[in-house]
Amino acid sequence: MMTQPIRVVVANQPRLMRELVLETILEQPDIEIVAEIQNEAEIVRAVEGTTPDFLIIALDESGRRPALCDTLLLRYPNMKILALAPERNVSIFFWASFDIHSSQVEASQAGILSTLRRKFQYVGG
Repeated sequence: MMTQPIRVVVANQPRLMRELVLETILEQPDIEIVAEIQNEAEIVRAVEGTTPDFLIIALDESGRRPALCDTLLLRYPNMKILALAPERNVSIFFWASFDIHSSQVEASQAGILSTLRRKFQYVGG
C-alpha cells in the first residue's frame, strides 16, 4: 500500500542553507518538495497553492516565533513549520493544537442565553 508523500515547502533560507535542505529532502522517497520559495513575500501564496504538510523557514535572530507562523497556522492548522537558524545551530518546530473545555451550564433559558453571550470571551483565550 503506497502512502501519500510528505509535502514540503522550503522557503526564505539563505541560498546555501536552502540548497542543503533541498539536497537532504530530495534523497528521501517519502518526502516531496512542492515549492521552493526565495522571497518571503511569496510564502503565503505558495502555502495557499500547495497546502503542504510542512513549511521550512528561516528563524530570525531573536529566536522568537515568526508572526508568519501565527498567520499560517490559524489558516492551516494541520500544517507544521520548521524554523532553522543554522548559523546558531538552532531549529524550532511549530504546530497548532487546541484544547476542548467544558463547564456546567444552568439548565434554563437564562443559562442557555448567558452561555451563548459569553462565546466571544473564549476566542483566543
